[in-house]
Amino acid sequence: MTTPEPHLDPAYDPFERRTPDAQYGDLLRRICAQGVSVPTRQGPAALTLMQQTTTYDLRNGFPLVTDRSLGTFWTKAIGELCAFVNGATSIAELEEFGCNWWGQWATEAKTSKRGLEPGTLGPGSYGGAFHDFPGPGGPFDQFQHVVEQIRELPELRTHFVSPWIPVYQVRGEGKTPGTTIAPCHGWVHVRVLGDELHLHMFQRSADVPVGVPSNMVQYAALLLMLGSLTGYRPSTFYHTMSDAHVYEDQLEHVGRMLTRPARRLPTVLLTDAGRAVTDIHDFRPEHFALTDYDPHPAVSGIPVST
Repeated sequence: MTTPEPHLDPAYDPFERRTPDAQYGDLLRRICAQGVSVPTRQGPAALTLMQQTTTYDLRNGFPLVTDRSLGTFWTKAIGELCAFVNGATSIAELEEFGCNWWGQWATEAKTSKRGLEPGTLGPGSYGGAFHDFPGPGGPFDQFQHVVEQIRELPELRTHFVSPWIPVYQVRGEGKTPGTTIAPCHGWVHVRVLGDELHLHMFQRSADVPVGVPSNMVQYAALLLMLGSLTGYRPSTFYHTMSDAHVYEDQLEHVGRMLTRPARRLPTVLLTDAGRAVTDIHDFRPEHFALTDYDPHPAVSGIPVST
């Protein structure tokens, strides 16, 4: 099998030829119209639909929502994923990547009842699973492996990464989890089809107004990273949300977004410095450049955060 040309950019159509993308707004609309109200531990009930999937062919733009502006926060979402790829499991490590919103998950109240140090998320959190998954030969770096495997055996259907270490996710009487929060996203299946790279991300729990826009950015950016490292053109991001929900205290704010017409998706490319990266651990937010972003204004009441 011939080795593809390295560092291929997505084959974006010119901005003026892209079709306005309504998938995110349509998802919110379905949840508001058809969702089942269920109680939550977060306080407000949530309207919930199961098994919702969106598909973003990068020819039509990068999946950075235009229904409301994310401002510059899209780079912080990428920084968070970079932190997890590098094994970050503490507040201090996450802050090194510009992620300063994790403090509520590492308080002494949360860590003490799990036998963890204050300021840590535990070995069962995203960074622990992605970078130090426990195995018979010691900690296993899943993303390093998947890059190596795509390069060596691109035809396989087993290019897969999981954020879930079952022994650390136990709940119930007499059971102690090894993390302060169960991973919500990050089940990643990568497939090489011809000379193109496809990435499907499965998400267990999806706060669609707040968290999902960041998750879309993170894993579409991951597709660009993997394409650059393996020489396959980034093609399509598939996003499956098993439990897709809107909290009832978000409904008023979501309703304002649903009055807005769909707009074209923007362009995100790796910078020259990003194209020069040869190790997945070395990517950083500044390696991504955004153009053609023309969103509707931000919505007060819906934070720009994961």
